[in-house]
Amino acid sequence: MGKIFYLIGKSATGKDSLLERLSADPALALSGIVQYTTRPIRGGEEEGREYHFITIPESDALEAAGKIIEMREYQTVHGPWRYMLVDDGGVDLTARDYIAVGTIGSYVKVRDWFGDKNVVPIYIEVETGQRLKRALDRELNHARPKYAEMCRRFLADEQDFDMAHLKEAGLADEDGHITNCFENDVFEDCLAAVRAFILKEKGAS
Repeated sequence: MGKIFYLIGKSATGKDSLLERLSADPALALSGIVQYTTRPIRGGEEEGREYHFITIPESDALEAAGKIIEMREYQTVHGPWRYMLVDDGGVDLTARDYIAVGTIGSYVKVRDWFGDKNVVPIYIEVETGQRLKRALDRELNHARPKYAEMCRRFLADEQDFDMAHLKEAGLADEDGHITNCFENDVFEDCLAAVRAFILKEKGAS
């Protein structure tokens, strides 16, 4: 049986960059799970690569059809943005392993849907000041930086990823030690550590 390796972490911790490199590693042989979103497409993104970009009415139709595994809606300064994992036939754990990115809440729903033995959390952490700097640098690279939204996400993450939520999701023990936690201070070092962890997990399955 295959596994879903689930990257979890606050914004600007490098999850998407790790996802890109790990997905491209032939030794890992990980298939991506393309999630859906109602937010506008960003510069450099492509439909079906980072996300499937859909409208709010299309999202409502998927929910009515019972196709949504998990969904988060954020009230942003640009209006509501939804992110969701859809049961579109794209995940077959009898055939392969997968890698995906999400929040604590989305991890819990994916774990409950596919089974806790089949979903492996990988928590990515970056020191707060460094994370804020990375978030700002990322916005500066956009044609139309969304600084207010960047600040909203940064502050929301401080609440969404607090220790109480980590413990409730089974991602941290009573002493506050986070399961499968990797520091992303130096990207290549973090990538190598996560890669080695995934290879070990795959070998144990």
